[in-house]
Amino acid sequence: MTKFYRIFLLALGCLLLGSGLAAAETIKIGLLCPLTGAYANEGQDMQRIVELLADGVNTAGGINGNQVEIITQDDASEPRTSALAAQRLATSDVVAVIGTYGSAVTEASQNILAEAGIVQIATGSTSIRLTEKGIPTFFRTCPRDDDQGAMAVKTLVTMGHKRIAILHDNSAYARGLADEIKAGLEHAPGVEIVFFDALRPNERDYNALLTTMKSKDPEIIMFTGYYPEAATLLRQMAEMKWQAPMVGGDATNNRDLVKLAGGHATGYYFLSPAMPSDLNTESGRAFLAAYQEKYGSLPSSIWPVLAGDAFNVIVEAIKAKGADSAAIADYLHNGLKGFSGLSGEIAFNEKGDRVGNLYYLYKVDEKGEFVMQRD
Repeated sequence: MTKFYRIFLLALGCLLLGSGLAAAETIKIGLLCPLTGAYANEGQDMQRIVELLADGVNTAGGINGNQVEIITQDDASEPRTSALAAQRLATSDVVAVIGTYGSAVTEASQNILAEAGIVQIATGSTSIRLTEKGIPTFFRTCPRDDDQGAMAVKTLVTMGHKRIAILHDNSAYARGLADEIKAGLEHAPGVEIVFFDALRPNERDYNALLTTMKSKDPEIIMFTGYYPEAATLLRQMAEMKWQAPMVGGDATNNRDLVKLAGGHATGYYFLSPAMPSDLNTESGRAFLAAYQEKYGSLPSSIWPVLAGDAFNVIVEAIKAKGADSAAIADYLHNGLKGFSGLSGEIAFNEKGDRVGNLYYLYKVDEKGEFVMQRD
């Protein structure tokens, strides 16, 4: 362990915990994430971040003297697997669960953890309906789709395009976001939605779909699905010599997009919370420096960082109210105000949604870098 890394762990632990002299017990916190499957890189980064933060807590003496143990379950980015994983966590004496990444995958775990009375903090699940169910133990550190939808409408209108195609993948996340954008654009003067349809995820050939969409002569394409399909679309549009610009939703915020697109991602836009490299909080920069030192690179997207935020607010709640799930939920709703997270200030409203606007517009440059558009 390097000197810088040791200093970081000690400083982080002192910052989060203070000193406590309670009898030592193990506090178990669950992590539900995709360690296998299509989005395994997101889950693997989530696990690294949460475990690194837990190491910092334990190095500094634990939460009020109690050590933290992370209980990880792989949801494989599949709802059925997520439900089984949530059942295992519900019987593992965890006081809270972090995760997961996809909205449909999170939804499959929601009722199981809620019925067990366990706090759940989703990290990449932006579907509106997740927090419209009135589950008092459910929270999320990511924004939700109506926030992103409003930002997408503003972006498309500001760009000045009038003929717009909207493409989704029929998942809970992508269809919900597409519907939000469609509803917003219907009130934009002079804008016409010339195409609204879905693709089938994991297909290798979208040429027929692209040909149909091209025949509608859109000036820009809004894609609300995930980065593997966005990369395939970009590559096949280049092969067709179709140069219509494309804007993606936040599920296309992953550096693998550039590699999968085969050199054709330049000029691609997407909406997202700030990338790890753009975080401007002191705690965020310090943590990511330690993460990069340990693993040799930054996380591939912002979503694993939001898992770190979930861990930190759970620690803060336990520090204030003890390791009881009901007390944690009450504190997150009523006691957590202006907490300085890795990604910025954190507080939750009565539905469990994170308060504040977190979205920015990014563009892929000629080097394959994701550049925040600040104007």
